[in-house]
Amino acid sequence: MRWFALKTAAHLLALLPLAQLLRGALVDIRGSDPLAGVGLAAATLGADPVQAITHATGDWALRFLLASLTMTPLRRLTGATWPLRFRRLLGLYAFAYASLHLATYVVLDLGGYWAQVFEDIVERPFITVGFAAWLLLVPLALTSTRGWMRRLGRRWGQLHRLVYAVAVLAVLHFFWLVKSDLREPLAYAAVLALLLGLRLFWRLRRPAPVPRAQPRGA
Repeated sequence: MRWFALKTAAHLLALLPLAQLLRGALVDIRGSDPLAGVGLAAATLGADPVQAITHATGDWALRFLLASLTMTPLRRLTGATWPLRFRRLLGLYAFAYASLHLATYVVLDLGGYWAQVFEDIVERPFITVGFAAWLLLVPLALTSTRGWMRRLGRRWGQLHRLVYAVAVLAVLHFFWLVKSDLREPLAYAAVLALLLGLRLFWRLRRPAPVPRAQPRGA
C-alpha cells in the first residue's frame, strides 16, 4: 500500500504540467479562470499558445528524461532500492511529453502539413536531432515492460543504453533551438554531464574480470 500511494502521488505530480497547460488553454478559450478564486494563480498560455505548449512539453520531456537517468546514481550513492521503482515511470513520462511536444509541432504549428514536416527534419538541424531523439525513445517505451525484459534478456539492457544517446540529442536539440540565452540548456547539459560522468567513473573503477586458470595439460 505504501508503494501504491507513492506511485499514485508520482503519477499525479507528473501529470500536473499537462493539467496546467489544459487549464491555460481553457482560460484562453473562456476568457476567465474559475480556479483563480480558490487561491491558485491565474493561468494563461500567453500571446502565442502554440509556442507555449511546444516549449512546456519539450522542457518537461527533458526534465523527466534526466530524472530517470538520476535514479541509478541515486541508488548507488544511497544504497536504497526505491529509486529503481520510479525509473521506468519517469522514462515513460519523458516519452509521453516528448510525443506531445512532437504532436504540437506537427498538428498545431504546421497544421499536419506532412511535406513541411519532412522538409524541416531534413533541413533544420535542431529538428533533425529532436526527431532522432524521439525516434530512439519509441523502442525504449515499447519494450519497457517486464514481459519484454524477459523476452530480450541481456539484449534488453543493451537496447536501453540508447537512452544516453537520446539524452545527448535532446540537450543538443535544446541548444540549437535557443538563440540567445543559453543558461537553461547549459544547466541541463551540466546535469547530463554529471550523470554520464558518474557512470563512466563507476565503469572505469569496476575490477577487471579474473581470467580462468587453464587446466594443466591443456
